[in-house]
Amino acid sequence: MLGSYRAEVLKLRKRSAVWVLFGAGLVLSLIFGYLLPYLGYATGDENPQTDGIPRSEILRGMLPERVLDNTIGGYPIFAGALALVLGAIVVGGEYTWGTLKTILTQRPGRGAVLASQFLALATMIAVWVLGIFAACALCSIGIAAAENGAMNWPAPLDILQGLAGGWLVLMMWCLAGTVLAVAFRNVALPIGLGVVWILGIETLLAGVVNSLLPDLEFLSDVLPGTNAGSLVFSVTGMATADAPPGVRDAVGGGRALLTLLAYCAIFAVLAAWTTRRRDVT
Repeated sequence: MLGSYRAEVLKLRKRSAVWVLFGAGLVLSLIFGYLLPYLGYATGDENPQTDGIPRSEILRGMLPERVLDNTIGGYPIFAGALALVLGAIVVGGEYTWGTLKTILTQRPGRGAVLASQFLALATMIAVWVLGIFAACALCSIGIAAAENGAMNWPAPLDILQGLAGGWLVLMMWCLAGTVLAVAFRNVALPIGLGVVWILGIETLLAGVVNSLLPDLEFLSDVLPGTNAGSLVFSVTGMATADAPPGVRDAVGGGRALLTLLAYCAIFAVLAAWTTRRRDVT
């Protein structure tokens, strides 16, 4: 098991697509968390997008006290879609390239191989979260130093809680990508279905239920994206007006946590059951 885990981590380290996805998530976090707000802050009254918003409030959103908001605010949708792609290419690639049969002839069983892939993905997701947090923290320090802003950081426990919540959100979407990859035994279809679900279908369903079918709100409250956004909202403590797309106070933080853990368990069990029951070819 340990040898399989090390092999999977090595494969992830050497795979350029993993770092391209990480880079995309990092760039999106910095653009929406710092670059665009700073341009709005610098242009001031000349920017119609910030009309009526005090410049001090725009600056405050980029300072260290809001670093968690900028780090994990995009995880429920944008970074979540990238995590789903990561899970799909790691597991689905073994079917596409025909390498799974070769791996299984080297003695590790199907369950051990899949478990090592899950552990390696969990490790890589942790690297993503820490890397994005470090970049956002450096940007916050730079802006605070340049604009004489306050260097007030969240409490260490709050930072740990926020990063753990962000990791769980990305891991849930990553496992969703793996179960789709196992079900369809390729890469393209799981990525297509998963990304369309995250970026379009779930958002549309939640909007229709909230506006036209309020009696069915309990259905939208169990969707993975809804609970991902609610968990991020809970651990960051951001104001509703400042929340990015996909982040809202739909359900309580405790319920969102349990729901995401349940989704992770369901996705992992489904992937393991399908892998053991079906022919790898």
